[in-house]
Order: sequence, then C-alpha cells, then structure tokens
Amino acid sequence: MDREQILAALQAIIDEADGRALTDDEVQRYEQLEGELQAIDRDVQVRSRQRAYTTPAPGSRVETAAGGEGDGELQRAFDAYLRTGIAPADLAELRAHETGTPSEGGYLVPTGFLQKLTERMVAFGGVANAVETLNTSSGNPLEWPTVDDTANVGEIVAEEGTFAAGADVTFGQVTLGAYKYMSGGAGNEPIRVSVELLQDSAFDIGAFLSRAMGVRIARAQSAHFVTGNGSGQPKGLIHGKTGIEIAADTAGIEYADLVTFVHSVDPDYRPGAVWAFNDSTLATIRKLEDLNGRPLWMPSDAGLEGAMPGGSLLGFPVVIDQAFPDVDPDNNTVNWGAFGNLREGYIVRRVQAVQVIVDPYSRAKYGQVEYTAWARADGNVQNPNAYVALTGEQ
Repeated sequence: MDREQILAALQAIIDEADGRALTDDEVQRYEQLEGELQAIDRDVQVRSRQRAYTTPAPGSRVETAAGGEGDGELQRAFDAYLRTGIAPADLAELRAHETGTPSEGGYLVPTGFLQKLTERMVAFGGVANAVETLNTSSGNPLEWPTVDDTANVGEIVAEEGTFAAGADVTFGQVTLGAYKYMSGGAGNEPIRVSVELLQDSAFDIGAFLSRAMGVRIARAQSAHFVTGNGSGQPKGLIHGKTGIEIAADTAGIEYADLVTFVHSVDPDYRPGAVWAFNDSTLATIRKLEDLNGRPLWMPSDAGLEGAMPGGSLLGFPVVIDQAFPDVDPDNNTVNWGAFGNLREGYIVRRVQAVQVIVDPYSRAKYGQVEYTAWARADGNVQNPNAYVALTGEQ
C-alpha cells in the first residue's frame, strides 16, 4: 500500500467506529497501518536528506538536460512540470513547503529557478537591495523586537548616592507577516504561453517564467516597500514619516538642502548611509553644483558613468527606486526620497517557498498553458531614527 492508501484505510477504521469506542481488533489494525505509514515517511525523509547532501549549493552552476542552470534531478522534473502541467512522481514526493496535496499545486521549486525569480524581484526595486532582508521557511507572523534608548544618559553620583534620572530600557515590537503576491497582470490573469513555444525544446521556459513572474511580483512589492500604508500590505519606508523639508523661498533643491538632509541623521547612523529616490529626482540633482562649481553627483568611474546608479552624492551612495514619487519642491505632504542607514531602519521579510501552478486545461482550446506564481513577503520600519524622509517646502 502507498501512503495515500494507508491514510484512507486509517480514516476508514475511524469512520467505522463513529459514535463508539474502538475495538481491540480495530486498534491493532490501526497501529499496524500506522507503523507502515511511519516507515514510508522515514524512507521519504532519508531520500530527501540524501538529495540535500548531493544538491549543489546556491549559486553553483549545474547543466541540466535542457542546458540550463538548476538542481539536477529536481530541476529536470520541475522543467517537465512547467512544460506539461503534470508533476512527475519524484517532484510530487518533494513537495512540502505548504499544507496541501500534490493535485492542489503544493510543489517545491528548485533553488535555481527560485534564485532567478528572486533576483528579478530584488533588482526591480532598488530599496530591496539596501535594506535588511530576513528569509524564513514559513510565513507565520514574526514579532521583531525594537528599542530606542537615545533619550537616556548616564550621570555622575556622589559617594553612596544614587541616580536621580534615567528610565528602564523600553522595548518595542514590529510584527512581520507574509502577504501573498501573485504574478498576474491586469485583471489578475495568469501568464499564458502557447503550446508551440512549449513544444520547442530550445525555448527556456524556466528563464521566461522567472523573468515574467519576478518582474510582475516585484512591481507590486517595490511600491509597497517604499510607500505601502501598512493596512493589508507592507508598511513602506517613507509612509507616514515627517519629511525634512527643503529650504523655503528657493526654486528647488539646492546644495544647502542636501547638506541639511545629511546632518538630519545622527552621526551614529551615517556609516552605511545611502540616498534613495527615483531616476527623475537624480536627473534634477545631477544638475546641481557645489560652491566651487563642481557637480555634486560623482560617477563611480571618472568619465564613465555607465548604468545608473553607481555614483555618490556628498560621499554617500545613491539607490534608485522608481517607486518613489517625483520630487516636488512646493509640496511638503509628499515624501520624494530618503537618506540614512536604510539597512538599519527597514526590514523586508521574504518567505522562501514560491508556489508555481501550471494549468494546461483552462485555455486548452486556445492552445495555451497558464502559469501562476505566488511569493510571500512583508516589510516594516524597524528603526525610524536611522534615516529621514525628504520632502518639499511648506
């Protein structure tokens, strides 16, 4: 008997005894089947551990039958699932990242595919590269402790005296959840791929899906990590934060404003500090000069700017994230940027298990296969003193 048959037999014994106590014979049959079930589970666990020992470490390269990057046997099985929508037995055996049955799509995603998808998501929103990231294997609510003791100082006391001021250390708490992001586009429609493309063995379906799904999910996540309101979505980096205003009676951002922003962050947090805003704001700032007529923006390689970002502003790196609003010098109700130690100030929580569903049936008459993916994540401010938001004048 396989695992599903044993489970069915166990349930049948319980159903037969509904409303009465189990007989000795029923208990004996149940315990015998239970022993067989445990033996099967031990076998699966041993095989799973062996696969873990022989699976390449994240970041290593393994050539699969399709000529791509992946995790050997699991990658080949997963590739077959992507092309057909039917999970091979070895892939179904490796499910485990969520409660559910194989037919409901609870399949483990190979590390290679997961890495590529995650890279797409991270690269899309620059802030995600600059903040602290916590990876967890489950999505249970996570209470993250915080503390702010900056208002308390020590003091000099007389001999045999005692302190007159101060207070106990007070800890705060940030709760990190796991919002589920879907890879759908307009109207939450899945990604659709023609059968002709899937039948072409040269078509790298894994690369295509990691790119499409990753970018779609990242569009939503990057916006929430910057401006999310914290209600049914992550709380963004600059949401609800009182911004440091640019100087009044000026035509826009000036050199003096940038100096003010830098010194609005406590010196303890300036090591590791970065600027963060969108590309349009960078274009505005790149036109600024210091008091000696030198550009404030310094490209990483003199004379070779290359791809943005990569330079520095007043000695601090610049992070570009298009989720920030455009700079508006005359509006102090919209935060257009941030400066400070974002890794200390903000945390992103990602749940590693990515669920991928392949549906070859719903659009079969159109010759299409549908793909859907979910990625779970959350974000929250963990130290509001580590950075400041930037806004226009009142």
